Amino acid sequence: MSGGKPRSNTRTVAMLAGVVVLMGALSWAAVPFYSWFCKVTGFAGTTNVAEAASDTVLDEKIRVRFDANADSNLGWTFRPMQREMELKIGENAIAFYEAINNTDEPVTGTASYNVAPDAAGYFFNKIECFCFTEQTLQPGERVEMPVSFFVDADLVNDRDAGRIRDITLSYTFHRTDPPAPKQAALDAKTEPTVN
Repeated sequence: MSGGKPRSNTRTVAMLAGVVVLMGALSWAAVPFYSWFCKVTGFAGTTNVAEAASDTVLDEKIRVRFDANADSNLGWTFRPMQREMELKIGENAIAFYEAINNTDEPVTGTASYNVAPDAAGYFFNKIECFCFTEQTLQPGERVEMPVSFFVDADLVNDRDAGRIRDITLSYTFHRTDPPAPKQAALDAKTEPTVN
């Protein structure tokens, strides 16, 4: 019987190691899977990115409200330049947000976003947006940042979202590390060595 016990312990250790590896792999895959899931389904108000403007415009109107928030350590004033706009479903629109760097140093930020109600996220399409890239503002700099969007006409046929006629587009800016200098800029600053 003592001969069976070491084999049993080895099998248990191997199974536990397999469970640890499996859990690590699932943890690693969770973030990209969740991101993909939200983009595909519009879950949690995640919007879509459109390659081109809508070509279907309905006579029905929808109101889009704009919200802006800035992380307290960002040092920016960030606000929508219009509180809301009314447009036809499928109509292409451009809204602007204003950002001001109130610090005495360059600050880089990135915007996270969502729409409410969540069911509208799948039908809210951005064509161009300041939120697609990091934004760096110099001390005291003021910029107007556009977002080009439309609400897909398929919204009216959706069982869950078909009655939605008010959408809130919300952005929150967070401080990020400044972009790394490009290698070309580094190469230009270095003196060639002469042998």
